[in-house]
Amino acid sequence: MFQAADPEKEIGNRNRARSRASRSGLIGLPAQDYSAVLMDISHDTIAAIATAPGMSALAVVRISGPGSLALADGVFSGAGQSPSMWPGNTFHRGLIIGKDGAVLDEVILLVMRGPKSYTREDVVEIQCHGGARSAARIMKRVLDMGARLAQPGEFTRRAFLNGRIDLAQAESIMDLISAATDRAFSAALEQLNGRLSREINRIYEQVLSSCADIEASLDFLDDELPQEVGKEIIKNIQASIKEVELLAQTWNEGHLVRDGALVVISGRPNAGKSTLMNALLGKDRAIVSHIPGTTRDTIEEQFVIEDVMIRLVDTAGLGDSSCSIEQDGVRRARALMSNSDLMLYIVDASQAMHPDDMGNIVNQDPGKTVIILNKSDLPSKIDPDFGASFSRITTSLINGQGLDAVKKAIVEKLRIGLCHEPMTIVSERHRQKLNKASDALKQGIELILSGDEFLAPAASYLREAAESLAEITGRRYYEEMLDNVFSRFCI
Repeated sequence: MFQAADPEKEIGNRNRARSRASRSGLIGLPAQDYSAVLMDISHDTIAAIATAPGMSALAVVRISGPGSLALADGVFSGAGQSPSMWPGNTFHRGLIIGKDGAVLDEVILLVMRGPKSYTREDVVEIQCHGGARSAARIMKRVLDMGARLAQPGEFTRRAFLNGRIDLAQAESIMDLISAATDRAFSAALEQLNGRLSREINRIYEQVLSSCADIEASLDFLDDELPQEVGKEIIKNIQASIKEVELLAQTWNEGHLVRDGALVVISGRPNAGKSTLMNALLGKDRAIVSHIPGTTRDTIEEQFVIEDVMIRLVDTAGLGDSSCSIEQDGVRRARALMSNSDLMLYIVDASQAMHPDDMGNIVNQDPGKTVIILNKSDLPSKIDPDFGASFSRITTSLINGQGLDAVKKAIVEKLRIGLCHEPMTIVSERHRQKLNKASDALKQGIELILSGDEFLAPAASYLREAAESLAEITGRRYYEEMLDNVFSRFCI
């Protein structure tokens, strides 16, 4: 396990006696093992095609590591000095030469010298023609010269390990790349600029300060510590708990902005599910037929409402069937219903109420369910009290009536319109660490309130909380954590 800072120094100089705390081994967190970190940073020279496959005007091959400049000397032919002699942040036009002396492509070669580069290592980028072959030919030549194919996220991993960015900022880079809306992009950009990191670091410092105060108080004899000091410690810890929990609560909006909302359309066969999907998408995506059971599998499409991505899923009708394919479709539909952020349950109001309709919604959360009473152009035969505890909308989807009300309900139920400005939001990984920190802080304050004899274990809980916060930004990390974070990066 590695920590990227010595928190004992970050506590600052204290005027109180700390000898007993030092002897007890409670102060701060373990110091950084720099030799281990240096071993973790591979000294290989790595390379990868940095642009997506497909037809394009340009493609980029990126190389990083101690052998980057020497490798560039071996493959690049151009006027003037060889690339290893160029100053940083320069570029030249030239040719990439194959092993047999053949020209592979005409390129622009860029040199960025560490530490003023993305990875803080020497970096070379080769801008070649796009398409299927040029980048692949150049990449093979680079690998033949001794570079190693980069692992997913390895360039950003080196940027983190070399201290250019922290772990929360590193995660935001993938969020930037995968952002499907302007709001998601803005939120990721705020995180890349350090907004979340600053919040976490500030709370981290508060917790360490409280921990140091507790540890210093261990040197006082019973009843010797002023009551004001103890009250101040409790007040500071309570403030930290509140800030941690408020930050953890941003996960709901973070999930919505970053991942999009899963909205599932469900109901009995022939209620109008596919018609609703087509109407929301504005195109004929799902087959609409008067024959029940037309949709046997799930159909998923995406559309945007108020700059939030909606993952809309049409499901198989929830009815009894002897067909094994339809039965499997119903099982998938029910699984999606239980995992959805919002369920749109459609009822054919022109038909007498079916017992299954009540059974399908009885255990659903009214806060995450909207009942749509469809086919209002026909005489209603539905029980007027059906779904009274849920939000209900009357529609005639075949005529487009009620569609705006459905869209408005989606916005309101998902609370999409609450925040449009860039904000601090956390991911699932961050939320888990914040919840762990909150639990540890609460256990610590409970022990403090139990009496002075519990101060030492209370300090231990505060250290645990600080460690959890440190893992969000990477001040404290381990290999498995980094593997989990960077394995989802593109390559």
